[in-house]
Amino acid sequence: MTFKRMLAAGLILGMTSLGLTAFAPADRALAADAVTLQLKWVTQAQFAGYYVAKEKGYYTDEGLDVTINPGGPDVAPPQVIAGGGADVVIDWLPSALASREKGVPLVNISQPFKKSGLWLTCRKDTGIKTPADLKGKKLGVWFGGNEYPFLAWMSKLGLKTDGSPDGVTVIKQGFNVDPLLQKQADCISTMSYNEYWQVIEAGVKPEDLVVFKYEDEGVATLEDGLYVMEKNLDDPKFVDKMARFVKATMKGWDYARQHPDEAAEIVLDNDASGAQTAEHQKRMAEEIVKLLDTKDDGKLDPADFDRTVEILMAGGSDPVITKKPEGAYSFKVYEAMK
Repeated sequence: MTFKRMLAAGLILGMTSLGLTAFAPADRALAADAVTLQLKWVTQAQFAGYYVAKEKGYYTDEGLDVTINPGGPDVAPPQVIAGGGADVVIDWLPSALASREKGVPLVNISQPFKKSGLWLTCRKDTGIKTPADLKGKKLGVWFGGNEYPFLAWMSKLGLKTDGSPDGVTVIKQGFNVDPLLQKQADCISTMSYNEYWQVIEAGVKPEDLVVFKYEDEGVATLEDGLYVMEKNLDDPKFVDKMARFVKATMKGWDYARQHPDEAAEIVLDNDASGAQTAEHQKRMAEEIVKLLDTKDDGKLDPADFDRTVEILMAGGSDPVITKKPEGAYSFKVYEAMK
């Protein structure tokens, strides 16, 4: 039973009044380094490793006092960190590189997610069987930085996104699956660990869907990575703090990999909205671990970075980024772990 569930059950009522908190090492509490993490989206099992690391005391063990700020439809991690609202943010590499080219010097310091979970999910009754069949169709797409992999894929297919007869019509998709369920779109963007299962939970059978996985289509780009502002990496104290943060985080992810159901429960304990369900979060936790870096250290593979850059630059007259970025990732944090 987690601390919060014990509190809810009244099992630790009055412990503070009894002075038990006095047994916490005062020097550790005073010495703890504050870290603010900005999530890319709301509290859910997509971020289980971070919540597990906090709940299990892995951050505390590293002398850190970590605050995890949920995201949402109106929260853009690059803007948050540029404004000083976080020390480190979770973002997708396409979004981070696009932001960097626009003047926000984000640097990837760790890449816990090795694989992409982005899918395009279509209704089979639309006649779509292959990517070539997407021409002339209405496709739901997330924006706010999430559109870049899709735009790169359409460029590869030679399909314009302006609604012309030889292209596709893009519908700005909210963070739900309603356009597919209500047949307002032929296909929608889904994540392998979230929206796809929302469609299934709504009563649609898997055999009534056609799924295109970005990994299979050769347009997979790196997703949830950890980013900091470039200037901060010149500060040895900050680098040391991030080294401890990444170390504890990967320990949290390793635990979540081995105990997905418990990780989901920890996420639910931290969901202030109360909107998440146990069934969906447990399923999400099981799917999320399939995307993790199996080396367990989360260190970015330069080959994966180069592949993402190549995909983003292959946009003809309208690429996501116009030049290969320099200094967009750093191993300083990992070197500080040695």
